Amino acid sequence: MVRYVIIGSGVAGISAIEAIRSRDYSGDITLISDDPFGYYSRPGLAYYLTGELGEQHLYPLPQQRLPELRVRILQARVAHIQPGPHCLELDNGIRLPYDRLMIATGASAARADTPGADLAGVVKLDNLEDARYIIKLARKSRSAVVVGGGITALELVEGLRARKIRTHYFLRGERYWSNVLDETESRIVEHRLKEEGVQIYYHTELGEILGRNGRVAAVRTKAGRLVSCDMVAIAIGIRPRTALAKEAGLQVERGIIVTEHMQSSEADIYAAGDVAQVYDPLTGKHVLDSLWGPAREQGYVAGQNMAGQASTYLKPIAFNVTRLANLTTTIIGTVGRGDDEDLFGIARGDSEVWRQLPDAIAAQADFEVNRLRLVMANNTIIGAIIMGDQTLSRPLQQLVAKKVDISTVRERWLKPDAPLAELVTDFYLQWRQSDAARQP
Repeated sequence: MVRYVIIGSGVAGISAIEAIRSRDYSGDITLISDDPFGYYSRPGLAYYLTGELGEQHLYPLPQQRLPELRVRILQARVAHIQPGPHCLELDNGIRLPYDRLMIATGASAARADTPGADLAGVVKLDNLEDARYIIKLARKSRSAVVVGGGITALELVEGLRARKIRTHYFLRGERYWSNVLDETESRIVEHRLKEEGVQIYYHTELGEILGRNGRVAAVRTKAGRLVSCDMVAIAIGIRPRTALAKEAGLQVERGIIVTEHMQSSEADIYAAGDVAQVYDPLTGKHVLDSLWGPAREQGYVAGQNMAGQASTYLKPIAFNVTRLANLTTTIIGTVGRGDDEDLFGIARGDSEVWRQLPDAIAAQADFEVNRLRLVMANNTIIGAIIMGDQTLSRPLQQLVAKKVDISTVRERWLKPDAPLAELVTDFYLQWRQSDAARQP
């Protein structure tokens, strides 16, 4: 009987268990996690903060599912992995042998290297325990400072505003999420936040968190500005939890390096999810992928291989559906321009009237935003951002994934007055018909 051990109760770990059981019903499976809440939807925490989801709605599996899969669950922390003797040591001293091991320890929020970061009232959004703590503090708080420029920071901003907390949002640069969004997209998000009452501070970095009686009372920026607050929420990035793997001698860069079979440098140890660094055929490099969907797929592929069924993980193009300032936004493929002069971008916005000003953009607030941006290279679409109306999300995902040649329509799309959404829709329908005709 094969002894399987999974470290981590997130989606990658649970998916691996389901894959193992689909092939091996008699093997012994042990799930080890130090998260007291078990398996829940981490993407759902944003909606839990805003009050749109109750805690009971965060759990994707029926209560009886893990017992049905015959999984032994240990709430503990793994202290050491010993690849030679195929053994784990838990923090309580118990030693646990394994034949196949998967590391799905995820990632944790980066800590702020700031004086006062250990004061009560300094929060992050890593897990359900953090979300509960934020909600508890919000009941007694009047104002908060949020630091960070990505999706998690925005989730914290929106969660706090939904709970009537006066929110000060610190951006280190000149606009929101500048490495992904273009200037207009950033301004759309910022405008909507300001409409919700969020005060945005540009070119602002946290210098010090000031306390009174052990609790947050204010912050001082690096420029010396003082902002009173009861809470400070930090979202400055995540770090894969690789300490166990490093100590065990596995190959680790930013994450655990794995093959297309999700196998680490040790033959019987696999990794999946936020902690795994997977091969990306597009770039020829190993990359981190911190999205829920890929973590689920990676876990399933790892589980299949652990159970003896050869399976390969092919990293898909990025496809992330999120909500930015209450605006549904889909990000597909490569959208950050960087320094690549071979990338061309075109964008169209409609249904919202924009007025360009030297330092600001004002919008007519009575309209919903619909904005489409395409990034092209070598006569193919390599990326897209869709804000608002999501009709083109799936079609564009297919056009990017299939690397469809757009040379016949590219120049027409680039015309300033081109009805881009309509043209893309027509092109997609024609391509789908011709593609279907080519199928045997």
